[in-house]
Amino acid sequence: MNILIVKLSAIGDVIHTLPSAAALRELYPDTHITWVVEEASSDLLAGHPSLDRVLISKRRKWLRELVNPQRAGLAFHEIREFLKTLRDRPYDLVIDFHGLFKSALIVFLSGGRRRLGYDSMQELSGLFLNDKIPEDMNKHAVDRYLDFLRHLGAKVGEPQFHVPVDEENKRKVDSLLERRAAIGRDECFVAISPAALWDTKLWDKEKFAKLCDRLIAELNLKLVLTGARADGMLQRIEKSMTRPVANLGGLTTLRDLAYLFGRASLLITTDSGPMHIAAAVGTPVVALFGPTSPSRTGPYGRGHTIIRKDLECSPCFLKKCELLTCMKEITVEEVFQAVKNELSRSEARDLAGSLQK
Repeated sequence: MNILIVKLSAIGDVIHTLPSAAALRELYPDTHITWVVEEASSDLLAGHPSLDRVLISKRRKWLRELVNPQRAGLAFHEIREFLKTLRDRPYDLVIDFHGLFKSALIVFLSGGRRRLGYDSMQELSGLFLNDKIPEDMNKHAVDRYLDFLRHLGAKVGEPQFHVPVDEENKRKVDSLLERRAAIGRDECFVAISPAALWDTKLWDKEKFAKLCDRLIAELNLKLVLTGARADGMLQRIEKSMTRPVANLGGLTTLRDLAYLFGRASLLITTDSGPMHIAAAVGTPVVALFGPTSPSRTGPYGRGHTIIRKDLECSPCFLKKCELLTCMKEITVEEVFQAVKNELSRSEARDLAGSLQK
């Protein structure tokens, strides 16, 4: 039996689909499972124990190159090779976890016999399916995706997240923390991920800087900033601070982050992919929410703190907003207190765990 998973992006969405991949492997232990994913999130799947193969779609790159006469030929060649590999197995089951035209097209081109997805016509994705289930938007994304497994007859238990982290990731991150932040292997620290893909999810950089200064001065915490090198927000936060902070922007892969967050006592973050990575590896999260819904896409599991304002307009799910009231009304003080409280709870949990041993 051959199964194809189609979940292309983004980081958080791929994380949310991991329990479904694990449940598929448990339901069909002897089947061959392939996952098609886009480049940006592919690092999360390399070497995953539930998968036999990961196919990487370079869709964004191909679209750029197809309009470039000097690169179009190479793009066509790569697309042909991708489609050839995609169709080299007769898929008995293809699951479209994405539900958009870009994923539906891959479902169609795969030639799969049973094509399962949501009963939705979003971007005409439903036209490519022959087996459909309703999508319950009142559920968290993790549980919505697991509805596919329930439909297939699986007895779904506690969702199992697994992000493959190897020894190289560990050595790299341990070295970075030692050299850049003077954080030893057994020392505690708090990670901060201030970036987000939507402008409406961002918290003011000056507030982040003031929060960091307070955490260092009043709680004597070691802090580590994480994010992409191209994201200037990390540099702006660092420059606005009065105290030194370790900035690892652009120095970590997604699997590096998984290990780094696993070592951290806590992650302070906006609604973003790193938030979901931290939750997946079991690290407590203090998450700042504005235009989106924590019940749908918040950090999954127990032990997390959500900070959001109960406004009539929120959640609006808008990527652009002139007011940004939902994020502007979040204060440094309430985030500081949330971090302080969460760290106290974590210490209590660690003490209880050591006593049980």
